[in-house]
Amino acid sequence: MFKYIKTAHMACLEKTNGGILYLLPDVIIKVCTLVPLIYLWRVVMSSGVEVGMSMSQMLTYTYISSLLSDMMVVKTAATGWLSEGVLMRLYGRPMPVLGQLIAQTVGGWLPMMALFSLPMALLSPLIGVSLKPASLWFFISLFLCISLGFAIDVLFACLSIKLRNMSWLIGRIRAAIVALLSGTVIPISFLPFGFGEIMRYQPFACLGGAPLAIFVGMAEPTSILMLQAIWNIILWPVALLIFKKSQEGMVSYGG
Repeated sequence: MFKYIKTAHMACLEKTNGGILYLLPDVIIKVCTLVPLIYLWRVVMSSGVEVGMSMSQMLTYTYISSLLSDMMVVKTAATGWLSEGVLMRLYGRPMPVLGQLIAQTVGGWLPMMALFSLPMALLSPLIGVSLKPASLWFFISLFLCISLGFAIDVLFACLSIKLRNMSWLIGRIRAAIVALLSGTVIPISFLPFGFGEIMRYQPFACLGGAPLAIFVGMAEPTSILMLQAIWNIILWPVALLIFKKSQEGMVSYGG
């Protein structure tokens, strides 16, 4: 376990090698995106628009989605491991590749959580947003969300191996799919023509939208946790099998 903690620590230091000021633009962008969005929803909800959520729930949903955005939809360095030299670094160490990816990703979350998520959580009462979870099952759901996020990321990474030099295209397609189907930007229940009821059973809906729905009390935790557990049980063996077979087709820097 120590080697993974050390790997996470190294990833955290890598993010801050340029100093705290290096991360400041990203923090400012996040703040300047979140605060106007909160006030936009406040205006929209105050006008009497019916969205199936109270104003308090909508504001909390948006706020938590921003604070925990890295956890809601996991993205590792794996999608660029052929073109960015990540592959050589991972296979040059006496540790499991996927274990390194997970540790590096978690370590990379820490600086932004310290500089953005924690301060904004402390400032939430001033903005008028409650961060009290409706159910403590949220934390179990968040863990299952993160676990499933890693499995889905591995599958997309294997697709980038199969398609070789199309990592950028895969990344754009993935971002579009996740933004629409995960519920992190727009809650799944908002989808028109009854699609929300259908789409909540697909694996992407078990990412950020699932723990967020539990946090604000939009959904009953048992059914969500069951779906998350089922998709974890299905996708992790598939991801590990496909990754094992995909390693044979890896090419990095012509080697």
